[in-house]
Amino acid sequence: MNVKMNAKPEVLILGCGYTGQRVARRFLAKGANVTATTRDPRRLAKLGCNVINVAEMGGAELPQHLQPGMLVLYSIPPAGPANMLSALRGYASRIVYLSSTAVYGSATLVDENTAVDPSTEAARARLDSEKSIAEGPWSSLVLRPAAIYGPGRGVQESIQRGEHSVSDRYVSRIHVDDLAAHAEAALLSMLTGAYPVADEEPCTSREIAEFCAKLLNVPVEGTHAGYAGRAPRFANNRRVDGSAIRKALGITLQYPSYWVGVPAALAAAAKGEE
Repeated sequence: MNVKMNAKPEVLILGCGYTGQRVARRFLAKGANVTATTRDPRRLAKLGCNVINVAEMGGAELPQHLQPGMLVLYSIPPAGPANMLSALRGYASRIVYLSSTAVYGSATLVDENTAVDPSTEAARARLDSEKSIAEGPWSSLVLRPAAIYGPGRGVQESIQRGEHSVSDRYVSRIHVDDLAAHAEAALLSMLTGAYPVADEEPCTSREIAEFCAKLLNVPVEGTHAGYAGRAPRFANNRRVDGSAIRKALGITLQYPSYWVGVPAALAAAAKGEE
C-alpha cells in the first residue's frame, strides 16, 4: 500500500530507540518534520530532529511540541512514561504501535488470525496498551514484531560474548530495517487491526547459532564465558508468518532471511553503524 505523503507532515516518535531512529531517518529523508522522545538525547544528536528528553521531564513538555494531524509511532513499552497517550488526543491523526509477538503466548504457529493469549503479565500489559491505542480518537494499527535484530543486536553479537543459547526451539526474527519499513508504510496507510511482523525464515536457535559461529569462526557452544547453564532468551517455540501485513502494506523485505540479514548486520556494525 503506497500512500503519497503530504508536504511537510508532522511525525512524532514516542520512544526513539533502535527501531525508532530508523523510522525517523526515513521520514526526515522525505522532508517531514520529526519530533522524537528519548531518555538519552546524545543518541539522537546526529539525527537532525526535534528531541524531547523524557529522562528529565518525563514527557511533561510533550504538549508543547504537538501539532494537529500528527503521525505517531508509539514505541514505548508498557512500563514506560505514563500519560503519553492521553496527551495525543486532539493532535494525533494516526498511531502505529510497536507491540510484541509475546501476546501470542505458547502458540507455536502464528499468523494474522492467531488468537492472543493474555495468560502472562507481559502479554496482558502489551494487550492493555494495544487496547488503549485502538480505542483512541485516531486511526491506528498494531504491529507485533518477532525478535528484532540488526547492527549491534542479535545472535551474531551475543555469540561473541558467550551469551547465546542453543536449543531446538524455533524463533522468528525481523531485521530492524525491514521493521522500520513496515512502520513507515503503516503510518502512511489507513490499515487498521493488529498483525504479526516477521521475515520469511523462522529457524531454531541452534541453526542460527551455527550459522553465526561459522561466519565469525567461533565455537557454537561450551567454551564461551557465561554460556554454561544459561536459559534461552526466547523460551517459546514459535514460528511467525508475517506475510499478511507485508501484502497489505506492499512491503518487499530487504532481508527475507537471517542468511542475508546477519552478514549485512555484521558488515554495518564493522563500519560503526548502529
